[in-house]
Parts: sequence; structure tokens; C-alpha cells
Amino acid sequence: MIFMLCGTSDARELALNLSRQGLELQASVVTPSAAERLEDAAIRTRVGRLDKAAMISLLQGGGYRAVVDGSHPFALEAHANARGAAAEAGLPYFRYERQSLIYDSHPRLILVHSYEEAAHKAKELKGSIMLTTGGKTLGVFAEELLGDPDIRLTVRLLPCLENLEKCLRLGIEQRNIIALQGPFSREMNEALYRQYGTQVMITKESGAEGSVDEKLYAALDMGLYVILIMRPGVCFGDSGKVFDSFDEITAAVKTALLMTREEG
Repeated sequence: MIFMLCGTSDARELALNLSRQGLELQASVVTPSAAERLEDAAIRTRVGRLDKAAMISLLQGGGYRAVVDGSHPFALEAHANARGAAAEAGLPYFRYERQSLIYDSHPRLILVHSYEEAAHKAKELKGSIMLTTGGKTLGVFAEELLGDPDIRLTVRLLPCLENLEKCLRLGIEQRNIIALQGPFSREMNEALYRQYGTQVMITKESGAEGSVDEKLYAALDMGLYVILIMRPGVCFGDSGKVFDSFDEITAAVKTALLMTREEG
């Protein structure tokens, strides 16, 4: 049995690929809606966040033989927990991460390396700012940008109750909340920028499957400033290799399972 963290749409596709190869797995997701999509494809799931201790307990008692980490590229805590739990349980660890994108230089494209730096840059630019980085770090931007009379902060995020409550708690007005489930086409992005008079768009470099291209190039072509938070570098050391190919990670997992079976 494989324990797999599924935090992106392409992680779901990887889970389906592993299943089609005859590999039994259980997917771990954060939301019930993500679980439903996997269960519709006959993938066993569990819902809810796990800290390292809880993950170790689950791995040791669940008959698992490998850990596949398909969590979001920015989910640093999830990576660390999965890697550490796998090592503690004596299981091979495999990290899947969608390919990083390379962007050409553009006078209105601003590359930063943290949410805090992105907020500072947006503060300098001012105007109508659309934030598309999700709800987890919303407080960083609210603290920096709300209350400035020269800034209108609009946030675009998933339409879950947790996000909406957080917006209201931070003081973001309902008229500035865009609660929609993506992915969004270029045309949809352009329509939203026009609707809210956006002058600055903030996003993060999630990778080739993260629908970043559509909103980024639509924004640049419309003359907006784009603040792009680059993917954090993660050192996996000797605890696991990072794969960006379904075929390669599937082959590696199969080999590891075969080796553990022979050893057992």
C-alpha cells in the first residue's frame, strides 16, 4: 500500500496513473471536495491535515510500504512532515513536483521570493491590486495593504467557508472577494481584471499545471504589473528524489516496492 499526499490537480492524475499500474494506494487530501473527486475514480482517501507525529502513527500502523508526496510546491510544512515521517517509519519517500516555468524578462514582471516581499512591492505600486495566492497567507497582504487609501485589495480564492470567514475577519469587504473555483481561461482572467480595474496582479509560480500562464500573460498583455512569487527551493538531501514525470516516478515506486517485497 502506498500513502500519497495529493495537493494539486496533477497529483490526482498521478494517483490515477499509479492505480492503473496496479499499485494500491490511499490518498491524503485536505478538503472533502478533493476526496470526492478521487473517490469517484475508485481511489481510497482520507481527509484532513496531518502533523508529523500523526503521520508517523498512521504510516506505522497502516501497512504502508512507500510514501509519495504530491503536495503543492509551496506546501513546505507538508513536505517536511512527509519526508520526516517516511524516514521515521523506514519507508522510501518519493516527491512529485510539476515542472517549474521559466519566464522571459518583462518590464512589468516583478519576481520576488516571499509573500512578505510581494506585499511590500504591491504597497509601493499601489492602485487596484488583485491577489490570487490563496487564503493561507492572506494575513500577510491584509496587514500590509488594507487601510491604504491609494490601494484597493481584491482577493481571488477558493469558495470555501474557511476562506470567506478569514477574509471577513481580516476586514476585506465582500465586494472585494472573488470566490471562484478554477482553472480560469485567459478570457475569464481578462474579464475579471477589467471588472475590478486591476492594475497589479499577485500570483505564485506553481508550475506548468497551475494555470499561472493564463493569468500572468493576460495581465502583462493588458498592461498590468505582475508580482510573481518564485517557488521556494527545497533541499531533499538523501531522503528522496524529486520527479517531474509520471512515468519516471511510477517506475521508481514500482522498483522500490519490488525491492521491499524481496527483502521481506
